[in-house]
Amino acid sequence: MTGLQAQPRIAIAGFQHETNCFGTTKAGLAEFEMADSWPAMLQGAEVVSETRGMNLPVAGFAAAAERAGMELIPILWCSAEPSAHVTDAAFEAICGRLLDGLRDAGPLDGLFLDLHGAMVTETYADGEGEILRRVRALVGADLPIVVSLDLHANISAASVGLASYIAIFRTYPHLDMAETGARCVPALQQLLAGEVLHKAFRQMGYLIPLHAQYTGATPGKQLYASLPPLERGGVLADIALGFTAADFPDTRPSCVAYGPTPAAAGQAADRIAVLFAELETQSEHPMLTPQQAATIANQPRMGKPVVLADVQDNPGAGGTSDTTGLLAALAEAGAQGVLMGLFHDPQTAAAAHEAGQGGIFRAALGGRSGTPGDKPYEAAFQVVALGDGMCRYTGEMYGGGVATLGPAAALRLHGVEADITLVVTSIRNQCLDLAHFTHIGLQPEGFRTICVKSTAHFRADFEPVASAVYPVAAPGVFPCDLGSFPYKNLHPNVKAAPAKA
Repeated sequence: MTGLQAQPRIAIAGFQHETNCFGTTKAGLAEFEMADSWPAMLQGAEVVSETRGMNLPVAGFAAAAERAGMELIPILWCSAEPSAHVTDAAFEAICGRLLDGLRDAGPLDGLFLDLHGAMVTETYADGEGEILRRVRALVGADLPIVVSLDLHANISAASVGLASYIAIFRTYPHLDMAETGARCVPALQQLLAGEVLHKAFRQMGYLIPLHAQYTGATPGKQLYASLPPLERGGVLADIALGFTAADFPDTRPSCVAYGPTPAAAGQAADRIAVLFAELETQSEHPMLTPQQAATIANQPRMGKPVVLADVQDNPGAGGTSDTTGLLAALAEAGAQGVLMGLFHDPQTAAAAHEAGQGGIFRAALGGRSGTPGDKPYEAAFQVVALGDGMCRYTGEMYGGGVATLGPAAALRLHGVEADITLVVTSIRNQCLDLAHFTHIGLQPEGFRTICVKSTAHFRADFEPVASAVYPVAAPGVFPCDLGSFPYKNLHPNVKAAPAKA
């Protein structure tokens, strides 16, 4: 499919899913076609026009490629909110559309794929490896394929072998998604010029809990600081910290390196692996119990609010976003001035719209997922505000994009000592942007305590308005205590938790 043109013809496509093998609902085709925290499925020219200016790898690649004089052939782009496995029907349908688009694209000089790196389907444990296998079988062995992956990718040797070059996010929160896509362009230019990027790949021997992967602290801060010196030595290297809720032998951190010689690439990958080993004992981060979090919420406070992160019910990691453990603890403790979100509960949102602004109604909020240790929270609620759920992000991570929350409501507990306001939505979204509250008329800075269902992405927008941040281990289907995962398919040489010093 090659034949280098004066203006290189580069196909671009994206197919993203982060799979929680312990989740409760699967991702079917409808979940990839709908809009949620990211756009609905895009096809053809929409891939570029509907993502332009957004912090997405496909947008960053497209902008940089256009500046480099490349002709873009957009195929499709889609994502689904993290959940349990991608259904075979969805996987086959989307792969079919991707391959059909490549067949119809005409002569190509290269291909960019915006993938995640932690997709598990009903049939394929290594979703991205299977995508790349099918694509490579179609386009041939020689076409340069450059790929962007998420920082939480679980990378297989198969994917590294099939891709010509892989770039990986370097920040968590993921502030550099567009930048990562753009980093694929100079590597593609090298490949188009006939240069060889020799590969090296290393996988690590222990898992890092997701809340400990925050790149503003150990070990992420040190690991990613090691990359620029390697680049100054002529090696392109990247690190993936892994997604711990996927359960297959490649679930683990890893690194890739590309150099002018096999030795240069291998030496760089070895240096990263040694650093991982040195940092193993420094990668634990504590979590509060819901009761400890309630005690902190009740402490006298002046100035900025405290942020409590309900890290194990993060929909961005496949959580249901409807567990009530932290809410129940705060209510029992009579906590005052608390703002919470986002609760995914279409029934309660609908009841709020039926009650109307200022209305009072009883509901059993959340707790419908069957999460062990969790149950619905039954109470009376007063409707503070109603919204259509169209939320334009204002923070750095997703700024410029629009979240689709479905009919939404701000509710306040009624008839109890506690003063708790919460936001309920009809579509799952990770609470990572202040706009999730401000779009419905709430001002987070005015509360004593803010509770978010997120693991680390919230930090970019919420840390500047917070006096302190505490992860909380309430019930959820994304355990950050890795000993709680019933792993069955980890590689025997991988430890589920890092060693303690």
